[in-house]
Amino acid sequence: MNRHIAIYPGSFDPFTYGHMDIVRRGLEIFDTIVIAVANNSDKKSLFTVAERVEMINQLVENNPRVRVETFGGLLVDYVVEKKARVILRGLRAVTDFEFEFQLAQMNHTVCQQVETLFMMTSPKFAYLSSSIVKEVGRLGGDISKFVPPLVNEELAKKFGGNKN
Repeated sequence: MNRHIAIYPGSFDPFTYGHMDIVRRGLEIFDTIVIAVANNSDKKSLFTVAERVEMINQLVENNPRVRVETFGGLLVDYVVEKKARVILRGLRAVTDFEFEFQLAQMNHTVCQQVETLFMMTSPKFAYLSSSIVKEVGRLGGDISKFVPPLVNEELAKKFGGNKN
């Protein structure tokens, strides 16, 4: 397994500046970050998996050290398949920790070669979540401080043109 590849999994619906911050900082530690967009049909998403992958690809297209892929099934199986060893997860607050800790323990129990690295979100993004961004955008609020311009435009299309 390669210690220089980290898998950064999530739904990324949508991809925010907080997600970009974790990728940027993760690249200071790892040679390659694979942004693994979860293909979870049980979750009600605003954007399709293909739309999310396309947006993220456009946001990272100039960085050869970042790949964007999709996965389904057990995350640890995907990590092993990619010959990685580390799952990279961002933590915003203590409330995230309990759930993420349980997932990390379960993943490690299922596959002991896979470790989870928790990276604290930069303070300016600590309150930011995709759910909050979608809600503010849906209600016509200015979300330009939370998402890249491309994502802001795509959200405006989804919400009927409420672009701010």
